[in-house]
Amino acid sequence: MLDPLIRVDQAGEVGAYYIYKGQMAVLGNDVKLRPILQEMWDQEEQHLARFNELVGEHRVRPSLLRPLWEVAGYAVGYGTAMIGKEAAMACTEAVETVIGNHYDDQLRELVAIENPNQELKELSETVAKFRDEELEHHDIAIAHDAQRAPFHSALKAVIMQGCKTAIWVASRV
Repeated sequence: MLDPLIRVDQAGEVGAYYIYKGQMAVLGNDVKLRPILQEMWDQEEQHLARFNELVGEHRVRPSLLRPLWEVAGYAVGYGTAMIGKEAAMACTEAVETVIGNHYDDQLRELVAIENPNQELKELSETVAKFRDEELEHHDIAIAHDAQRAPFHSALKAVIMQGCKTAIWVASRV
């Protein structure tokens, strides 16, 4: 149970890191938006570092598709930022909606384990903390006009489906 959980979360944090990298490449000179994007990017970097540690500690095989997650994340971040800051925020809204639900599902699985050891308790705490931070990113995106993006509903739906597909694939490959 732990291998796919850690693998998929590491892969997801790779994607998230590169989404913000792509957004910063386009919107990094926006005086108002840069500190917001930077803060979220910094948190994703911390999440990725922790899951990299967990991969080593638990001897989990990382996703074989890491280069794909890097390229896809960057392309989604860069592409939505090129549409405009509202679309970049819609991307964040969509991704964090899926990730918040994904982390909730994982927490339900972890809580259901009878007599968890200290490692499982710590993993649950990590997942809960990261879920809360991802949901903060969601709320920040909404507050910064995500829903005013051109074709918001379609853009959000496509990105959400892409995230769900990536989660399914990364847990296996």
